[in-house]
Amino acid sequence: MVQEKGTISINTENIFPIIKKFLYSDHEIFLRELVSNAVDATQKIKRLSSLGQFSGELGNLNIQIAIDEKAGTLTVSDSGIGMTAEEIKKYINQVAFSGATEFMEKFKEAKDANEIIGRFGLGFYSAFMVANKVEIETLSYQEGAEPAKWSCDGSTEFEITEGSRTERGTTVILYLNEESKEFLEQHRIQSILDKYARFLPIPVQFGTKTESVPDGEDKDGKPKYKSVEVDNIINNTNPIWTKAPSELKDEDYLNFYRELYPFQEEPLFWIHLNVDYPFNLTGVLYFPKLKNDFEVHKNKIQLYSRQVFITDEVKDIVPEFLLLLHGVIDSPDIPLNVSRSFLQADSNVKKINSYISRKVADKLQELFNKDRKAYEAKWEDIGIFVKYGAMSDEKFYEKAKDFLLLTNTAKEYYTLEEYNAKVKDFQTDKNGTLVYLYSIDPEHQHTYVQAAQKKGYDVLLMNSPIDPHFIQHIEMKLEKTTMKRVDADVPEKLIEKDDAAKHTLTEDESKKLKEIFDKAIANPTMKVELESLPAETLPVTLTEEEWMRRMKDMSKLGGGGMNIYGNMPDNFKVAVNANHPLVQKILQAEESQQTILAKQAFDLALLAKGMLKGADLTAFVERSVGVL
Repeated sequence: MVQEKGTISINTENIFPIIKKFLYSDHEIFLRELVSNAVDATQKIKRLSSLGQFSGELGNLNIQIAIDEKAGTLTVSDSGIGMTAEEIKKYINQVAFSGATEFMEKFKEAKDANEIIGRFGLGFYSAFMVANKVEIETLSYQEGAEPAKWSCDGSTEFEITEGSRTERGTTVILYLNEESKEFLEQHRIQSILDKYARFLPIPVQFGTKTESVPDGEDKDGKPKYKSVEVDNIINNTNPIWTKAPSELKDEDYLNFYRELYPFQEEPLFWIHLNVDYPFNLTGVLYFPKLKNDFEVHKNKIQLYSRQVFITDEVKDIVPEFLLLLHGVIDSPDIPLNVSRSFLQADSNVKKINSYISRKVADKLQELFNKDRKAYEAKWEDIGIFVKYGAMSDEKFYEKAKDFLLLTNTAKEYYTLEEYNAKVKDFQTDKNGTLVYLYSIDPEHQHTYVQAAQKKGYDVLLMNSPIDPHFIQHIEMKLEKTTMKRVDADVPEKLIEKDDAAKHTLTEDESKKLKEIFDKAIANPTMKVELESLPAETLPVTLTEEEWMRRMKDMSKLGGGGMNIYGNMPDNFKVAVNANHPLVQKILQAEESQQTILAKQAFDLALLAKGMLKGADLTAFVERSVGVL
């Protein structure tokens, strides 16, 4: 073979320093690129063999990765199609650049290594991020082909000479630079392979491992075992998303979930994705058990391209409300070196996003129709998905309104349509507006819930972290419907009717009563108002106006422009029941007793709202003993 020297046709002397410097933060992806190239080469020889275009023995097709600490090298070797010297010139030397000027301009705009590698076909050249010198030893599958060796020291100079490889395939040898000696450590390489090569379709071998195998019997006839070293294959070449759902049992899906998330509770159910038109997509998405602690569950979906891991940042591919799901998506239509700008602009990505949303909606509808009781039992976990989806995706809401459930304090479940029918006759106010009452904590708000129920009202449970936003959304969607928390007003004013009660206090008595309570409370954030309520209603009720409290709640959850409300002090209404017997007693008592009785009645209201604490609670207890 004739020795040849030349210059890589990228028309610039400083391309490799740029690769090393600019891509440094993502330098571990060099191994993904080299192993992916080896997988491609191996799959091609298998394909040629299946088509009858290669008649030789395929032999052992494992991809082998090795490190040599003494030599300072990392090697990736395959038994794929190999290359001739001419093919090396074509595929290695002619980097896919239209010219140095375009590269120099565009690399400045790139946001990450993936974008540079993807845009300019630099997959193989990512090796120079970590290596001072790279060699390729290769032998083509073609009959009569001669082995070839390519070497390059990181400049634009290369050399092609006769190679030493005697079997079909390609070996890439990286002479690691001083800054990259970490890639001579076994655990470092293993961690990269665990990340990127875990489900590659071709077996990847990294070192050896010890296994115990039968070794005859001992003198008592019991089996003996011996330890032998075997190839350490680090990947599962046939993960479940590559199989047809008909081939799989529930246990297969659960075992795969445990493989992906070894410390998670078992999922509620899953969806097997499998579509080949108008785009290719396979995968399995799992619904995890969330309860209300859902922040820790985000970014658990892994994106693959032909079984090569790309990223777990999938927010452009998966609808935002489904980022809480777990699992795997694999699409060959998404390039390995994907960039954020690609994901945001690609039409297939948008179609995948819509498809996943539709599949999830169809699965939930199927579960609801098939076994409603089982669906209701899962609602505490899946309710967050459904509510989040209904708020963020109009098409999803149109489907979800048939299986979106409202839960009341009696733990009964209703669809939106069913709940409307349940309460419309009792909870429509004098203006024709339907009022849904809700509690965020029925135990804590028991006094208020009970007061509402005494009037024949139903109370919903709204205690998930996203319910403040969901309440706003439901009000927009449902015609002439509003929602009020049970402690937003006295029961008679939560749903105002025409038959409002009247009180018999004179104007002077009313003025006097207000003065007594203002003096007893002595707090400017507590606004005393006299109410005409039934005599059996509590003498004093502490309420917080729905709109202002809601704005404050939303601001705590990050409500954008509503953050101004989060800094405002709490303001409460002290509703004094002018028809209660205690009020007459306060008015008729001696002046010294009036303040004590008013303070006692007010503290009872604080106690009912869970706001009586510390020194005020101690004073209340001591005062109660005195009153008794």
